[in-house]
Amino acid sequence: MDYPIRTLQQIRPLLVGFRKRAGLSQAEVAGLLGVTQQSYAKIEANPAATSVERLFTILRLLGSEIVLAQSVEQGDAVAADRARAAGISLPALKPKKASVMAPSKVAPPSKKTEHW
Repeated sequence: MDYPIRTLQQIRPLLVGFRKRAGLSQAEVAGLLGVTQQSYAKIEANPAATSVERLFTILRLLGSEIVLAQSVEQGDAVAADRARAAGISLPALKPKKASVMAPSKVAPPSKKTEHW
């Protein structure tokens, strides 16, 4: 089952749930990590404060993984929202077909300046 994560606060209940589903206590996970139960409890209480490497290690121990995904429509909507906020008009975005393109030549910089 997939669990979309959009905020760091969503990680905590997932860690607790994955640990419980694996049938492990905090002390058992801590032992596998080589830390004290209190140290693991702090990580579980505030996973945003731990390193990404440690988080990946914990997820592997719990039989879980991180999957990053972006739908074409969602990505296009985000890009369109940002463009509108910046006052930029974009043409209608259509999903692109996967294809191999020949390398293009890089044009030399123009003398025109843009104000951001």
